[in-house]
Amino acid sequence: MKLVRFGRAGREKPGLVDSAGKIRDISEHVPELSGTALSRKALAKLRRLKPEKLPLVRGRPRLGSCVGRVGNFIAVGLNYADHAAETGAPIPKEPILFNKAPSCIVGPNDDVMLPKGSVKTDWEVELAIVIGESASYVPESEAMDVIAGFCICNDVSERAYQIEGTGQWMKGKGCPTFGPLGPWLVTPDEVRDVQKLGMWLEVNGRRMQTGSTATMIFGVKFLVHYISTFMRLEPGDVITTGTPPGVGLGKKPPVFLKPGDIMRLGIEGLGEQKQLVVPWGAE
Repeated sequence: MKLVRFGRAGREKPGLVDSAGKIRDISEHVPELSGTALSRKALAKLRRLKPEKLPLVRGRPRLGSCVGRVGNFIAVGLNYADHAAETGAPIPKEPILFNKAPSCIVGPNDDVMLPKGSVKTDWEVELAIVIGESASYVPESEAMDVIAGFCICNDVSERAYQIEGTGQWMKGKGCPTFGPLGPWLVTPDEVRDVQKLGMWLEVNGRRMQTGSTATMIFGVKFLVHYISTFMRLEPGDVITTGTPPGVGLGKKPPVFLKPGDIMRLGIEGLGEQKQLVVPWGAE
């Protein structure tokens, strides 16, 4: 299934994308795509619905984040061998973890707002994992059983906040609008091989990132296993898993986002996002 949240910000409804690419309203069957509504049992009920009998959503409504009420928004740094190489960093011996603030989450096509005074805001196309079950000490062999689905994340990053000063990564990762998620939450049965997905990102029509989840250092199953040894994962938590090469920081000279820039990004089978970059205070 491909699941969406559509409507005005803060008043989104849950929907299902039918075989023709149309959105069907499922709000009579589930109030929100969050928490336990993402469990195996709940998703099995949605899978039994007949899309053609669900109300058709007319027009082109705004899409919200494909997951609502995210509790933990966990990120993995330097998780692509080719991205680590472009930054000059050694290959990590174990996953580098940090947090993105859940308050930074926006819809896949919402504007991205530069922080006040920022001159080093960067882009990162990433595969995100959405958790569907409470999970602690999950064996790697059982990791897929606790995953509700996958989506695209643009891990927007302010590099001065992230690296300079005390160098605490979370400072550059959680600014308002720095977490576009969606357009769809795609359940695992629709993803042929999550470790062989092509991914890309453009700025103003210029290709910046071209990569594949095949170059991840730590794969999806291992990440769920690893993170669940340090915290209890809960339904609706999101793990964004790192980016391939081509970020602005890695360009020579570095290139960063400015007001008026347009980002387009996508991952094979998971759809596309498009964001306009706006200055601070443009909400």
